[in-house]
Amino acid sequence: MAKNIAVIGDNESIKGFSAVGLDIYPCDTPEEASGLLRRLGDSDNYAVIFLTEEVFDLTEKERSRYEERLTPAIIPIPGVKCNSGAGIKRLSSFVEKAVGSDIIFND
Repeated sequence: MAKNIAVIGDNESIKGFSAVGLDIYPCDTPEEASGLLRRLGDSDNYAVIFLTEEVFDLTEKERSRYEERLTPAIIPIPGVKCNSGAGIKRLSSFVEKAVGSDIIFND
């Protein structure tokens, strides 16, 4: 079964992703974002769910449900409204966990 890629965030930040074939889900409130993430994550239709960093920061509780699962991979991306650096921090923590030291960012 083929799995898709979804993008959740404010409309302005994600509308361009539909041009390359990704499923976009605009949302404006934390409740709406949490509900969308839960619905998409539990659907088994998505291998990857991109969240704008703003949505990523607002959905910590919902994201924790999927941390130990192989799919969907939940990945933060910068948005137009907010660039908190969550994506870089997350990548840094994965590298440190894998090799025992942050060899990429070396903070």
